[in-house]
Amino acid sequence: MQHSDVPELALPHAFPRPVHWLATATAIACVVALSSLVQPGHATAVQPKDGKAATAAPAERPAPDPAAVSFPLDCGDIAEPVVARQAAGDLDGDGSPETVAAVHCDSAMGTPPDAVYVLTRAGDTGTARLVATLVEPEERHTVTGLAVRDGQVEATVLGYSSAKVPSCCPDVEEDVNWRWADGAFHRGSPDDTEQV
Repeated sequence: MQHSDVPELALPHAFPRPVHWLATATAIACVVALSSLVQPGHATAVQPKDGKAATAAPAERPAPDPAAVSFPLDCGDIAEPVVARQAAGDLDGDGSPETVAAVHCDSAMGTPPDAVYVLTRAGDTGTARLVATLVEPEERHTVTGLAVRDGQVEATVLGYSSAKVPSCCPDVEEDVNWRWADGAFHRGSPDDTEQV
């Protein structure tokens, strides 16, 4: 241990005296007193103008899951229905989203046609159920685009100009849409149909 050559000085703040303790206690008492005087303002509630109590908005229900539905596709004993595309959104304006699904039979060969179904949730149970078919598999369409925008279903479908066109090679592309009105889905007039 090395000793300093400078003699130790007795600094006044190095040894607490009763006056130091009294000054510290007074400062703490002042802080506590001030903090008890400063309080947050009282909360004020504003009543609705119509006098009715405000209710919380209901939590949004999730869109129906296509995996929870049995689709009416006859895929035979070998294949299973496959959801190729899906989109969700509120189609009927009730505040709960519906799911639109493009479904076809899983096939190792060829281009199986798609069917397009609309799913919703059933009443209080909330189980998914199929409520509408927008495209039947017999129409031989392949859906390449599917969306729900502004309350309508929009799809791009590939089809055939005649029965002579092979199933492998659709030669017509069409943009179509459906909107819910008067208790049913109504197909919109396509803006254009083009040969591909």
